[in-house]
Amino acid sequence: MKLIIQIPCKDEAEQLPATLADLPRRVPGFDTVEWLVIDDGSTDDTIAVAREHGVQHIVRLTNNKGLASAFQAGMDAALKLGADVIVNTDADNQYRGQDIERLVQPILAGTADMVIGDREVHSIDEFSPLKKRLQGLGSRVVRAASATGVPDTTSGFRAYNREAALQIIIVSRFTYTLESIIQAGKQLVAIDHVPVRTNPRTRESRLFPSMWSYVRRNAVSIFRIYAQYEPLRVFLALAGVLLLGALGVWTRFIVAYAQGNGSGHVQSLILGAVLFNAGVVVAALGVIGDLLSAQRTMIQRTHERVRRIELALHIEPSHYERVEASAPPEPVPAPAPVARERDPEHVP
Repeated sequence: MKLIIQIPCKDEAEQLPATLADLPRRVPGFDTVEWLVIDDGSTDDTIAVAREHGVQHIVRLTNNKGLASAFQAGMDAALKLGADVIVNTDADNQYRGQDIERLVQPILAGTADMVIGDREVHSIDEFSPLKKRLQGLGSRVVRAASATGVPDTTSGFRAYNREAALQIIIVSRFTYTLESIIQAGKQLVAIDHVPVRTNPRTRESRLFPSMWSYVRRNAVSIFRIYAQYEPLRVFLALAGVLLLGALGVWTRFIVAYAQGNGSGHVQSLILGAVLFNAGVVVAALGVIGDLLSAQRTMIQRTHERVRRIELALHIEPSHYERVEASAPPEPVPAPAPVARERDPEHVP
C-alpha cells in the first residue's frame, strides 16, 4: 500500500520546511509514504526547498493556475505514481501532520472512500460568533446540496482512496473543497469525517482579502456548483417565484376589473404577462440544464475511463519532475500547537 501526501504550493519557501518537518515518513497500514509538492507558478525558491527537504515528487505548473487546478494536478499525478491513498494538506502547516494516521483510518477500515478533517470550528474560542455562524451556514448549505453529513466543508485536510480520486474532477478555479464534496455526494462516494488538530497560524490567507470577500465568492461557488448538479430544481424554483409573481399582479388586475376600474390597472396585466413569460423561459432553461447535466455525467464517466486507461499504460504525470533519491534531512521539531483563530479556508 502506498500513501502519497500532496501539498499545493505558491511561494511557500519560508513555510514549507516546517510543514514537511511535521509530516510523517511512516504511517501504520502503508508500506510506503511519499511526498508530492505541486508548485503553482511560484516565483521564490519553493522547488529548491522541496528538493532539499526530501520531497520525492514535484509537479511544476508553468504559471499560477489557482488552488483548484493545483489540487487536481496533484490528484492526477498521485494516481499515476501509484498511490493507493492520497492525503491533501496545506503548505502553511495549518494541520497537524500527526493526524494523518487518524485521517486515513476510515479508508483503511474499508468504511469510507473519502475522509474530511473536521477542525471543529465551533469549539475554537478565538473564532468570533459571526465567523462561527458563517462557517456553520456555509457547511449546512453544502451538506444539503451534497446530501452528506460533513461538518467542516471548507477543510483542505482530507484523504481519498484510489477509486474516489479517480472520480473527482474539479472545474472550479476558486476552490476544490466545496465542489469535491458536492460531486462526491452526488456520485454516492462514501464520505466520513474525523476530528483533527491545527497548528498556530503562520501567515494571512492569500485566497481572499477579507471574510466578506470569502463569503461572497463561496456563495457564488455553491450556487454555481449546485446548479450544475441540480439544474432542474434550481430553475424550477426560480420559475415558480416568477409565476407566483405573475399570478399576484393578475389577481390585482382581476379585482380592479371586477370593481369597474380595470382600465386603471392595465400595467398589472402587462407586468403579469412579462413575469409569466419569464417564468416559462426559466423553466425551459431548467429542462435544458437537466439534459446538459446528464451529458456532464456521461463526460465525467468517460474522463474516469480515460484516467484508468492512462494508468494502465503507465503514462507519466503532466509537468512532472523526478527528484533524485537522497537521504531526507533530520526532521526539525515542529512548534507545539496552540489554539488560535484560523481562516475558514486557509490556503497556500
